[in-house]
Amino acid sequence: MIPDMVIRTAAVAPFFKNGYLVMCEATHEAVLIDPGDEVDELLAAAKADRAKVGAILLTHAHLDHVTGVASAKAALGAPVWLDRDDLFLYTGVVEQGRMFGLRVSPQPTPDSFYRPGHSIEFGNYVVDIARTPGHSPGGVCLAIGPINSKDRDLFVGDTLFAGSIGRTDLPGGDMDTLLHSIRTVLFSYPDTAAVYSGHGPATTIGQEKRTNPFLT
Repeated sequence: MIPDMVIRTAAVAPFFKNGYLVMCEATHEAVLIDPGDEVDELLAAAKADRAKVGAILLTHAHLDHVTGVASAKAALGAPVWLDRDDLFLYTGVVEQGRMFGLRVSPQPTPDSFYRPGHSIEFGNYVVDIARTPGHSPGGVCLAIGPINSKDRDLFVGDTLFAGSIGRTDLPGGDMDTLLHSIRTVLFSYPDTAAVYSGHGPATTIGQEKRTNPFLT
């Protein structure tokens, strides 16, 4: 884990999807990652930490990762970032909800799309955007660490989990593409890099290389 970088997380029913607030401890500038049904908990954490959230960053656009975007943007006024290849999922979130028997509201239009080699700075930290399609066409890894260092914590959405990998049976998913993203993008980071997934506990790249049954 990156020393001193503040990370808050929350997850609630029905999907128990992890949303994250990541904040610079020195400046209190922050980013919000994948606000879903747990958005109220994340907003409460941001208020308690006096966080100045400058961006809402989406790892991908499946409904459990975006249902809190409208509330987050209304509360924070921060721009919403997404990979363009997942725009069809994002704009189809109402239809995604129907697949699960859920009533889901449309979300606000994204303000910006990630670009190749794109980075976003907040306080003393930087977010490097790495494309990791497979779970969805526009999946990305948000690699966050100090501006003056190569150390990064990885916020990987549903690409990689502790002991598992993302599902590929939803629209736009592809198993070969997912495995390629993990092995060529995520596994290019050091074994010590922390991995914060969309569901379940945190892990490390080294742990998944050694023990993940889908990848060993």
